[in-house]
Amino acid sequence: MLRLFIVALSLLAGIIHLPVQAQDPEAGYTLNSGDSIRIHVYGEPDLTFERLLIGHNGRISYPFLGELKVTGKSAATLQQILINGLQPDYLIDPRISVSIVKYRPFFVNGEVKSPGGVAFQPGLTLRKAISLAGGFTERANKKQVLVIADSDPQHKEQKVGLDYRVQPGDIFTVQDTFF
Repeated sequence: MLRLFIVALSLLAGIIHLPVQAQDPEAGYTLNSGDSIRIHVYGEPDLTFERLLIGHNGRISYPFLGELKVTGKSAATLQQILINGLQPDYLIDPRISVSIVKYRPFFVNGEVKSPGGVAFQPGLTLRKAISLAGGFTERANKKQVLVIADSDPQHKEQKVGLDYRVQPGDIFTVQDTFF
């Protein structure tokens, strides 16, 4: 009887699809210059900041802890750094959350109608990013788009397709066609 129940349960598991949780857009994302973050310390309004811009040097200034280098760290890592820094000297049990308020822009230049910086939104593909930049010009080579990925320490140009996942700080160049 138990074996029959297990077989029936296995068959049902194959038919019923459980909802998959949406991926956290900030998972794996590392902070960099130009991002704005929110630091909320529960019950401590003097330690809470609604919109803190990460400076060109990749640092923020925070009460009691001084200047903190946040470039290359995730929001969760920064949250843990703040907890460890404030506990136990300043707060007994700090409850802190760090979130990204505004991502740094990415850039589209070359054969698009409105070249320049574009506000990043999680989940953007290059196809959508080009639409935000006004779309291709008549001379645009739609198959030849180059990117310098912000995450690439070599800053090397690479050819990418229109389904490429855009990241903040990326620089795209849409080349022109010869005829």
